[in-house]
Amino acid sequence: MIAFVLRRLIQAVIVMVAVAFIAFLLFQYVGDPVVFLLGQDAKPEQIRELRASLGLDQPFFVQFWHFLVNAAQGEFGLSLRQGAKVSRLIGERFPATLELALVAAALALFIGIPMGVYTALRRGTFMSQVFMTVSLLGVSLPTFLIGILLILVFAVLLGWFPSFGRGETVQLGWWSSGLFRVDGWHHIVLPAVTLAIFQLTLIMRLVRAEMLEVLRTDYIKFARARGLSNRAIHFGHALKNTLVPVMTITGLQLGGLIAFAIITESVFQWPGMGLLFIQAVTFADIPVMAAYLCLIALIFVVINLVVDLLYFVVDPRLRVGKAGGH
Repeated sequence: MIAFVLRRLIQAVIVMVAVAFIAFLLFQYVGDPVVFLLGQDAKPEQIRELRASLGLDQPFFVQFWHFLVNAAQGEFGLSLRQGAKVSRLIGERFPATLELALVAAALALFIGIPMGVYTALRRGTFMSQVFMTVSLLGVSLPTFLIGILLILVFAVLLGWFPSFGRGETVQLGWWSSGLFRVDGWHHIVLPAVTLAIFQLTLIMRLVRAEMLEVLRTDYIKFARARGLSNRAIHFGHALKNTLVPVMTITGLQLGGLIAFAIITESVFQWPGMGLLFIQAVTFADIPVMAAYLCLIALIFVVINLVVDLLYFVVDPRLRVGKAGGH
């Protein structure tokens, strides 16, 4: 177990160094931060002084080492557009994105898994066909179109939900949350549903496929021969084994929700990291882009590490395989 964890940690460090190198290249080849800070009419003496103060006159790998050290401390300099520390801007926007992703993930799990089980156990029914048709639409329609349709129906025509913003929030230290206010829940419904639909349909289809595969295995046939009830077979044996691969996919999808919430946040003007990143790309704000890239990579690495450890704990075949190989 210890060797497994150490191997995963080493892989995580290598991945983060590679991502940090890519982020560092943004500073080298995507515009010149000195020109952004001083403007086109700056004097050569001013340019030389600022480059020296920023360390841009040092060798390439010395600059990269300083970048690694600062990134490990969460420091990416100042935003070229807003003039504020990038770490503060990310810290202000991260709670909104994380809450949106968690609510969307909860919707996808608590709706997608039951739908997948139902469509696997009731394959020929009318509702099963309806669920499969809805899942096909959820996979096919782009996220921005789903968001626009939800705004049109539920915000413009029916007036049930607001179409933009986060609503009222509560400040808990440095963390701001809208989940403790009714208005906050009112605002998060449409963007969370928009973000969850693709993940929901993916989980539903994955659970259905895995459930059908498990139901065809020999131990399920043996359980039926022993006279176990359908409820015990379906939920005590089949579903339990179905959720092992689903757990892996779901963990990675949570990282995807955080990383790819950009479109949803842009459609609903949700004040999260995705909207901040879009604004940074528009104005070529390199420090914010680099910080976003490193943070998203760190989230994926951490989630992947946790999922690997959970998979190792849940699936006894991995432990037996490791022990046998040792």
